[in-house]
Amino acid sequence: MTPAAVSTPAPLLRRILLQGKYEAATMLRNGEQLILAVVLPLLALIGLTVTPLLDGIGDSRVNVAVPGILALCAMSTAFTGQGIATGFDRRYGVLRFLSTTPLGRAGLIAGKILAVLAVLVIQVVIVAAVAFPLGWRPNPLGVLPGLGLLVLGAAAFTALGLLVAGTVRPEATLAITNLLWILLGALGGIVIPMQRLPELAQNTVHLLPSGALGEGLRDAFLHGAVNGNAVLVLLMWTVLAGAAAIRWFKWN
Repeated sequence: MTPAAVSTPAPLLRRILLQGKYEAATMLRNGEQLILAVVLPLLALIGLTVTPLLDGIGDSRVNVAVPGILALCAMSTAFTGQGIATGFDRRYGVLRFLSTTPLGRAGLIAGKILAVLAVLVIQVVIVAAVAFPLGWRPNPLGVLPGLGLLVLGAAAFTALGLLVAGTVRPEATLAITNLLWILLGALGGIVIPMQRLPELAQNTVHLLPSGALGEGLRDAFLHGAVNGNAVLVLLMWTVLAGAAAIRWFKWN
């Protein structure tokens, strides 16, 4: 084997796939992130199914609850989990090191996005496996639009997570992402539909990525409809947060 062959890096796609595999495995092995990504959403699903909080909104509690839980899963993985992991990778110099390897900055970001999508697929399978025995019956016409909206929501929350992780200290990233997870989950239109929120919140929550994703998924899985406003809001957050992250992200 010649020295030139030894030093030749693997194709970019393979590098991204390997990085995505590593990132996903790291997220799934982290106990705190596993609780945020799987355990708490499942507990919320069961809680919403056995309590009357969602009565009067749809044809059954579980049908109303599941779209919000899927949105919560996307936020947990793409925003909180990825934000915390990236923040501490930045603190310990991992990001700076990887950005100088053949993987490159673009490959590193692509690997992180791939990891988020891989974990999100696992979350959807687990939530569905629990929800179907509880009586979840999504509208067949809304399954594909709902999954597409879920990917768009993950993109928006990933951009927001990278923005926070790349601009503030890791300790602040930990506090901000966990606090926003609680606030957006409870009052941001994800778990609790806008109809159940205070009137002041109802007038603004649809402009948040949490509210747009929650309402968009409920429209898709309950009624088989595509919520155009939700798509536009999520696109806006993805573009603005992504541009801000590119502009101000600090690699060390």
